[in-house]
Amino acid sequence: GLPWRVSAAAKERYFVSACAGADGETLARVVAEDGRVVATLPLPGRGHGAARRPSKREVIVFARRPGHFAVIFDPLSAQPARRIDAPQGHHFYGHGVFSPDGRWLFACENDYDKTRGCIGVYDATAGYRREGELDAYAIGPHEMVLLSDGRTLAVANGGILTHPDYERIKLNLATMKPSLSYVDLETGDIVEQVELAPELHKLSIRHMTLDGFGAVWFGAQYQGEDDARPPLVGRHRRGRAIELFSGPDATLQALDNYVGSVATDASGEIVATSSPRGGLAVFWDAQTGRCLGERALKDGCGLAPLSEHRLLGTSGRGAIVRTGPDAPLESVRTGDPTAPAWDNHLRRV
Repeated sequence: GLPWRVSAAAKERYFVSACAGADGETLARVVAEDGRVVATLPLPGRGHGAARRPSKREVIVFARRPGHFAVIFDPLSAQPARRIDAPQGHHFYGHGVFSPDGRWLFACENDYDKTRGCIGVYDATAGYRREGELDAYAIGPHEMVLLSDGRTLAVANGGILTHPDYERIKLNLATMKPSLSYVDLETGDIVEQVELAPELHKLSIRHMTLDGFGAVWFGAQYQGEDDARPPLVGRHRRGRAIELFSGPDATLQALDNYVGSVATDASGEIVATSSPRGGLAVFWDAQTGRCLGERALKDGCGLAPLSEHRLLGTSGRGAIVRTGPDAPLESVRTGDPTAPAWDNHLRRV
């Protein structure tokens, strides 16, 4: 077990994120909505995304690509955490989701010796034993969401080939093919797949969320020419082509070809995308795709739903803010030398 610190009151809203401590140690921290740190968990290496297990008070934090570990813990208990590892020849991409009943964990994985993306299947009721895998039907399954039917996974395939022997070097930029795959959890079959136009094959689809109307939204990271400015935000509704949204020219320019996180507000009507490179969060109308504005947040990336039209955001400089399209950005905690450097993703748990 991994030792950690916890002190929390009941009946509050909590959020979890990987972070770096003041001395550079790799951690996961749970915070209340007012910014108080209520739990701190040491990690074996740098973390990335997290997921909450339904019907249980368990949270899992995944290693950043190409890491091999994931750590499961109760955010309101000092019970020892549990570690699982990707199988030989695989590494995690940093994200995963649970089945609606909380039994099955599905994890984005790279089967790097076979140059294929897959989805590891773990039985949470049996100590998170790995029971098999599903095909992702593309290279680089980075993040996925479970649709409202409870059996279809939408998978964001970034299309970038990597191998741990080459650290995070991108090995196939000339031939990459990003896509969205819809996979049936019961059969493992692909039920739909959509790709970007050939001229956008370097637009890596990375992070995603579901809006309140059943559509998949995603953020992309462009791997092409520095002076190009392709649209970075997309929406997909089943049976249709992908729609891409650019927003105002100045906003697109400021994003610097990089969207690091995507989330919806509590109503599902607002989609938020963040760019730590650009230092801003941008808001979109989920129904129309219209850009609703932006808020400056230096090195900001983590986003999670807080309330209607409001989200909690975090930055790599230690700040925690409340933000949204309808009100000025509100500081919950300002960055300082003792504040954790929040990593890319914030998950409401």
